Amino acid sequence: MYIVETYPIAVILCFVTMICWGSWANTQKLAEKSWRFELFYWDYVLGIVIMSLLFGLTLGSSGELGRSFISDLLQAESKHIGNALLGGIIFNAANILVAAAISIAGMSVAFPVGIGIALVLGVIINYVATPKGDPLWLFVGVGLVMLAIVLDALAYKRKASQAMKIPTKGIALSVVGGILMALFYRFVASSMATSFEHPEAGLLTPYTAVFIFSIGVLLSNLFFNTILMKKPFEGSPVSYSTYFKGSFKEHFTGILGGIIWCIGMAFSILAAGKAGFAISYGLGQGATLVAALWGVFIWKEFKGAENTKGLLTAMFLLFVAGIALIILAGL
Repeated sequence: MYIVETYPIAVILCFVTMICWGSWANTQKLAEKSWRFELFYWDYVLGIVIMSLLFGLTLGSSGELGRSFISDLLQAESKHIGNALLGGIIFNAANILVAAAISIAGMSVAFPVGIGIALVLGVIINYVATPKGDPLWLFVGVGLVMLAIVLDALAYKRKASQAMKIPTKGIALSVVGGILMALFYRFVASSMATSFEHPEAGLLTPYTAVFIFSIGVLLSNLFFNTILMKKPFEGSPVSYSTYFKGSFKEHFTGILGGIIWCIGMAFSILAAGKAGFAISYGLGQGATLVAALWGVFIWKEFKGAENTKGLLTAMFLLFVAGIALIILAGL
């Protein structure tokens, strides 16, 4: 299977993860004009499963290092499969909440608040479990990101007050989703071998872990999204029959969103072999900055809001500085 061999390549893959994780929600924004996000989410999950399987059958089955995808599946122990599945279940619960927050509060708020919280807590959890990298640079970088999150929340509060709207539900969903999002990566990481080149028996290699994780997402979606369709956060209930009335474009948009997210997940897990899980996860969740850029400059979510330019500028600068320090932590 393909394995990352150097730290610079790992950092590049983390940046790709950052872009993917910060951009997939654009597909939701594109679909939401004619397609409820509960319906969009079914296709999004299918996209994750499809892409994880393609990775396993291609990159995960080529090369001489490690174990091939099918061989790794057959030798995996049930407890490690269970951890990867649990990671998928927790991620799905978190992601549904963040996706709902996007539809209510917009990308420039839901991502910085929700995923920003996930970044801070996730880095701490993963570093404590597998310490790798300079803790000073790592946690100072995370601290700068946390300040950026606070500034973004202040900017949104200012915008919301001008619009005479109280964004309580969007903010609350983002916070709860972010806390859950901080937990899923650790379960996937705990299912994996410590050496990707020479993996221990019973443990999973990256491609297998991502695939089993995706199955956890799919299975839990049968439960989570069914409830959400019957009792949505906003709007009236929606039926399964409505899903099958969707156009090819609407279905493809959701699948594309899942494919984009899964590319980021696979690259993040691969990069962790050289960068460590804390740094890989932390850099990937720099997606907060990418999503905020989309929300501010493309979707114009702060258009007309007064006295927010300075807060948003400071937010972006702090994010960039924080990400730079997280990279230095691994050198």
